[in-house]
Amino acid sequence: MPRLPRIALTSGEPAGIGPDLCLQLARTERRCELVCLGDRELLRSRARALGIRDLELRDYDPLRTRSAPPRTLSVLHTPLEVEATPGQLDVRNAHAVLAMLDRAIDGCRSGEFDALVTAPVQKSVLLDAGIAFSGHTEHLAARCAAPRPVMMLAAGSFRVALATTHLPLSAVSAAITGPMLCETIEILDRDLRRWWRLDPPRLAVCGLNPHAGEGGHLGSEDGEVIAPAVARMRSRGLNVAGPFPADTIFVPRLMDQYDVVLAMYHDQGLPVIKHTHFDTAVNVTLGLPIVRTSVDHGTALELAGTGRAEVGSLKAALTMALDMIAAAS
Repeated sequence: MPRLPRIALTSGEPAGIGPDLCLQLARTERRCELVCLGDRELLRSRARALGIRDLELRDYDPLRTRSAPPRTLSVLHTPLEVEATPGQLDVRNAHAVLAMLDRAIDGCRSGEFDALVTAPVQKSVLLDAGIAFSGHTEHLAARCAAPRPVMMLAAGSFRVALATTHLPLSAVSAAITGPMLCETIEILDRDLRRWWRLDPPRLAVCGLNPHAGEGGHLGSEDGEVIAPAVARMRSRGLNVAGPFPADTIFVPRLMDQYDVVLAMYHDQGLPVIKHTHFDTAVNVTLGLPIVRTSVDHGTALELAGTGRAEVGSLKAALTMALDMIAAAS
């Protein structure tokens, strides 16, 4: 019998919906052992608030035989500094949030966990605590010593990756270079082969400017940086095309011809997939030595503890992590 996967599940911002979603996920059918990293008492109190009485929270034991008993959640206790109140951020808990994430990453790198699934964090709290944190993607890359992380959102066959992630719009143009694009395209080709068994994956690349630069009349980046990078990777045998105008590449008849679209910046690509697949899309980080997936939404402070948070995206993230593990085995 194959070994049951053991998945690290970080509960994220304690004042948000992360703990709620982890509890809901533990009540669903699954083909893995879930290990939730979070404060034990917070999870218990949130379960009471949500009226969840049929879920056993047990302390995580790495030596215990892996199993997936129904309505049971293993908890790797990561204590908060102060008690968390739903909807009320507290900067004093920022380091505990980072500690649970780092413990999960280290466990994945050592082989203790087979994948990492993350609930959302509140970046503003981490920044207010003096922690240099621009996002899960960048932190994972630094912790894993990965030189080029690639953020991709996926829902079924609809996949959108980003050349740049959490940058102000004014900084995007300077960040887009030929070597960076070639490396990003190479990672997409490699990881889509490895984790999704696409051989070869079909890649479409967006232009940066309206109409992909309109032949140089609306900016030079498309013709001088993006097009040469695409041509270079195509000469190496990769199935990549572009740059395409971002206002037309997402038309269904064009999207059907490609396995992933590489957008140049955050708000060029993500609004499209979030419009069509919000609460079911998955945020996956490529270019890492570990499997990491996440929800496609934020902490939704106003929903914490109310029972109105939807678990769909986190459930999809777990399913994708398990599929990626199976594809690579």
